[in-house]
Amino acid sequence: MGAGTTFSKACDYSNRMKTYQKLADLQAHVGAVLGTSEWILVDQARIDLFASVTGDNQWIHVDPVRAAAGPFATTVAHGHLTLSLLPVMVLTAFKVGDVRMTVNYGLNRVRFPAPVPVGSRLRGHFKLMTFESIAGGAQVVVEVTTECEGHAKPVCVAESVARHYV
Repeated sequence: MGAGTTFSKACDYSNRMKTYQKLADLQAHVGAVLGTSEWILVDQARIDLFASVTGDNQWIHVDPVRAAAGPFATTVAHGHLTLSLLPVMVLTAFKVGDVRMTVNYGLNRVRFPAPVPVGSRLRGHFKLMTFESIAGGAQVVVEVTTECEGHAKPVCVAESVARHYV
């Protein structure tokens, strides 16, 4: 992407949830974007709650006065807070009609290329990387690229591994 080009302008994504009738239908979409989530606001209240739950009360997250003089000029969300929004994001990105249960199987790779300033809006783009049949369903690897509205760099890129059961 060129200088000044935001992620959302460089990619042609729709905010409408995509629906796939059957889990097996996903296999034909390896390498394709399965869907894009709605925007999620990351406000100071969300950051403070995450800090409280995790015990990560570093000033760059929870002290707006000190953070104003820091490297980001404001408080920023925890990287793991950004990552923890993936399950919420997928709820508005796509669904598979015959899946009765999904189990988070883990992550292959996670990066946080840019900070998330307080007040930012985030959304996830879900690209199917692999599809493997397993007993009762399929294991999939989905690359989730989390975009921060108005920023050129993604704020999180993660390979999420899930097992879907029909």
